Amino acid sequence: MQQQKPTSSAEMGRAEKEQLDRTLNLHINTIHETFQVLDQASPSSLEKVSWYHVVQMGELLSKQATIVGMLWTGESPEAKAIEETMESYVNLLQGFLLLSHGSSVSAGPTLSSSIHESVRQVVDCSFKLLKESVSLYDEIPSILAGSYNKDRKNSIPRFVGTVWEACSALNKCPATNITAIGRAMTQVAVSVEDVLREMKELKPVSSDVMDETSDRASTKPENEPQEEDDFSEDDLGNDLSEEEMEIAQLAVGVVSGTLATVKELIRAITDLIKLENPDDNGKFVGSLEKLLKLCQEVGAQIDELGACLYPPQELPAIKVALEKISSSIDEVQLEMESFKSSSEPLVQSFSDLRTSIKQMLHHLDCVDTKVVVDKLQNVALTN
Repeated sequence: MQQQKPTSSAEMGRAEKEQLDRTLNLHINTIHETFQVLDQASPSSLEKVSWYHVVQMGELLSKQATIVGMLWTGESPEAKAIEETMESYVNLLQGFLLLSHGSSVSAGPTLSSSIHESVRQVVDCSFKLLKESVSLYDEIPSILAGSYNKDRKNSIPRFVGTVWEACSALNKCPATNITAIGRAMTQVAVSVEDVLREMKELKPVSSDVMDETSDRASTKPENEPQEEDDFSEDDLGNDLSEEEMEIAQLAVGVVSGTLATVKELIRAITDLIKLENPDDNGKFVGSLEKLLKLCQEVGAQIDELGACLYPPQELPAIKVALEKISSSIDEVQLEMESFKSSSEPLVQSFSDLRTSIKQMLHHLDCVDTKVVVDKLQNVALTN
């Protein structure tokens, strides 16, 4: 009878590594499958979970991440200890995902997106921590032999820290549709404010530069080739003609009015929080989402308007942007009237913005008329 050959420590170590890898992959696949549930709208029949409970579960995950990290603070851990802590962590992560799904009941697209992004960050950081822990176990022979990469000694605390940060960030995630939409509108306001700041930096070409350019042109022989003027990025936007500066200043008025309107709209939206009813708010949330979309469209047109002000100014594109802003503002006011809560400052901001847009459109029409008249005069003189 053939005697069974004893299993070497190297073979046992290899088997433990393979088992850890299989366990890790199994856990990751399970979490991936659970996470896909968050991509689906939560049924209204599902009990609403308070975001507070999701945050609490995040705190438990942070503590469990610390336990995973502590395995590597002393001697090299055994495979069984890594597997057990990994299983405990994944169980908590699974519960965290299910609670997060429950918190998205009655959530509109904006709130759902915020929840999804926050949860995804926690999941991604968790995967990196668990993968690093298993990867370090594979390198234990190198650690014992003294050929271990010293930079990786601090890898586990770093990955634990990212889990802490992701879980801590859950506190900043909006818990209601109004809060989520209000923050998204605030981002629009910030973008409009950036455009306004850039517009105010536009300057006309100085009279000295104009005189110098005119002198060079008058003294240069006709047959001498034109030389390229020295140009730098700092000169961009600083060479507007007097007529172009008038248009730019009118645009500043429009953008200032837009910023004031968006800010008043955010205040009005915030005041609506008492109307948000988780049990019957489909139409309410739909109206809020429409308001947000309209604000984002206005923000996009403000960007377009700002880009068109650099010479040579694109007057037709400027007109289109102004008309789209005006149309969106009309829809915003109509939507706000459905809430029957439009404040006087908000209504006044609508009126002021429309006045600024009309003034600028009238000026552009005058510029177009002047261009046509000048062309006709040139044709008459030529004939």
